[in-house]
Amino acid sequence: MTQISRRGFLAASAAMAATLSMPGAVRAQNAPLALRAASRTLDIDGRAATVMGLLGPDGRPGLTLDPGQRFAVRLENQLDVETLIHWHGQIPPNAQDGIPHLPMPPLAPGESRDYDFAPLAGTHWMHSHISTQELGMLAAPLIVRRAEDLAADRQEVVMFLQDFSFTSPEEVMERIVSGMAMQGMDHGGMDHGGTAMTADLNDYDFDAYLANDRTLSDPEVVQVEPGGQVLLRVINAAAATSFWIETGAVEARLVAVDGHAVQPVAGRRFGAAMAQRLDIEVDLPSGGAFPILALREGARERTGIVLASLGALIEKIPGIAPTAAPAFDLDMAQERSLCAVEPLPERAADRRQMVMLGGQMQPYVWTIDGKLWSEHQPVPAVSGERVELTFHNMSPMGHPMHLHGHVFQVVEAAGQRFSGAVRDTVYVPPMASVTVALDAGEAARWMLHCHQMPHLASGMMTEFAVSAG
Repeated sequence: MTQISRRGFLAASAAMAATLSMPGAVRAQNAPLALRAASRTLDIDGRAATVMGLLGPDGRPGLTLDPGQRFAVRLENQLDVETLIHWHGQIPPNAQDGIPHLPMPPLAPGESRDYDFAPLAGTHWMHSHISTQELGMLAAPLIVRRAEDLAADRQEVVMFLQDFSFTSPEEVMERIVSGMAMQGMDHGGMDHGGTAMTADLNDYDFDAYLANDRTLSDPEVVQVEPGGQVLLRVINAAAATSFWIETGAVEARLVAVDGHAVQPVAGRRFGAAMAQRLDIEVDLPSGGAFPILALREGARERTGIVLASLGALIEKIPGIAPTAAPAFDLDMAQERSLCAVEPLPERAADRRQMVMLGGQMQPYVWTIDGKLWSEHQPVPAVSGERVELTFHNMSPMGHPMHLHGHVFQVVEAAGQRFSGAVRDTVYVPPMASVTVALDAGEAARWMLHCHQMPHLASGMMTEFAVSAG
């Protein structure tokens, strides 16, 4: 029997791997890449569902760029409603950031717009910044490879996580805001200063939880080489769900978060709040089928994909686990374990700002500094300043806080000062504080908000207003 080298296997399996497990790679380009916001139909446990999507030049969701390739994209709106797309994790010129009317208007049906900037490498994604459209799954992977990714002797697999409802996004929001969705909601115990408290973990039970558009009733099976290595690019694109990623029987290492390298952390369970990304290296045994599961925090629902060698027996995996997963990183143990490979340069802060996070389930209102977006007061900064933002959460839910146009380094959590991960989205647990450091960039209005979409839609957004000084 002819033996095939690992590199030979990876080359031979390239066509197989070009499924949703890796968005379409694009090489030489003489014109902007075509990206279409369009409707598409999924099979959700045998039931057809029409959802939104972002389709690349090959007609499949997402984009993959080669090292050094510019983000030169023509976005066309083929939906019957206006839309605009945010390039999450990237730092484009402010006019290309993708926020409706800040400063560019949304795209009308049939309209297109060109984008061109130098992208940040890593695992990123793109999504509508109209909250109900993200609930309608208008999102896709955005992978920007590094030179070492091409040189590495490993296979790349994307795991794109979303939550799905057969109910319209508008009705989902109505149920959440009215309190109809609160019946039977999950709660998790937490300890705060020696006092037992209750955290609200989820505020909507979705009909399905998807990995690469599929549930565990018919998961994506990715063919892998026995004894090989896989770089698993996990993207939590869910509108309102945090996940624990479990690698089961195989050893793994977390090597990057939000597209930025961290000192490797070994384990078999890693958490991703909404909008966060994880790069996980997986060392495969000699052969077999290896489920990679995403567990909904505080609940029994799960989704995932299967890595399988050729001919491996693939057993049925129930979409409901025997026991509930724990609450998401309430003590920030995972966050405090992360250390950036390339931290921000050491520098004293020029400005320190407290950002208060508040709100409650009933009435369903979420605020920043006590104010809704409609009445917000900007968080000020001057271009070039080193700024430390302390997110102080006084609410019963955790908030994944995302800052546009910047990356930041986590420098304090749970009262502990440390040189943490470089990120663009940080999870702030209930009744906790997290501090991030950043260097203020382009003088412009940059959005700062919770990436739990119902929270954002209910007012939890402000702006990081950078002036030229």
